[in-house]
Amino acid sequence: MSQLPVEVTAMAEVPADKGEVHVVHLYPREMSIYGDLGNTRCIAARLRWHGYRPVVHDHHPGAPWPERADLVLGGGGQDSGQVRVQEDLAAQADRLRELAADGVPMLMICGMYQLMGQAFVTVEGERLPGLGIFDVTTQGGRTRMIGPVVLDTDLGQVVGYENHSGATRLGEGQAPFGRVRHGHGNNGSDGTEGARTGNVFGSYLHGPILPANPRLADGLLEIAARRATGEWAPGEIDDSIADQAHQRQVRRLLG
Repeated sequence: MSQLPVEVTAMAEVPADKGEVHVVHLYPREMSIYGDLGNTRCIAARLRWHGYRPVVHDHHPGAPWPERADLVLGGGGQDSGQVRVQEDLAAQADRLRELAADGVPMLMICGMYQLMGQAFVTVEGERLPGLGIFDVTTQGGRTRMIGPVVLDTDLGQVVGYENHSGATRLGEGQAPFGRVRHGHGNNGSDGTEGARTGNVFGSYLHGPILPANPRLADGLLEIAARRATGEWAPGEIDDSIADQAHQRQVRRLLG
């Protein structure tokens, strides 16, 4: 178990007296490119600001699973990174499915989003089976979908940056995370981005996504805190800088 150091700027530290929230970061070495580590740092910082005690567990391939998981995060990685975590992911598959079915909130970005689906097929044709939490299938490609994104979601408008070559298709009845207002999304053609099953969210958005979207971050934290402590008692957080950056991206892309 390791507790992640978090840089706190322009905000005084809030006394942590509302209880512990345990955050599991899956494969931070193999699956945390394009700034996705920032999601874990954002979650830990916002928990502190809200008055909770974050306990961050970095889960590496072959390591024992933490005794407690109130929120699970996973990031993006290259195809080689996905292959390196495949064995451990298979070993943890039943546990992760059980946590998802039990309502534990999860945010899976890019490569980990793909591995939470039915399967990921690499450019070379190797089929990597997924956990089946999302009814999605991804086909690797040689053309990358890159650029800023604006989505409409159930948690409000979300902004971020995509960089992926995999084209993901939703199964019949699978809800997307959001609808694309600008960008490529899952596959560049059907207007969907990511997937959502219960409290499990999958998305291609880097950035990282959570610092740029405080409402999304707090939506995950509310679910986690209620599970961990029995209530959600948010503190006062000044999100004006994040909100300004968010609004500027929306204005720039949508006019």
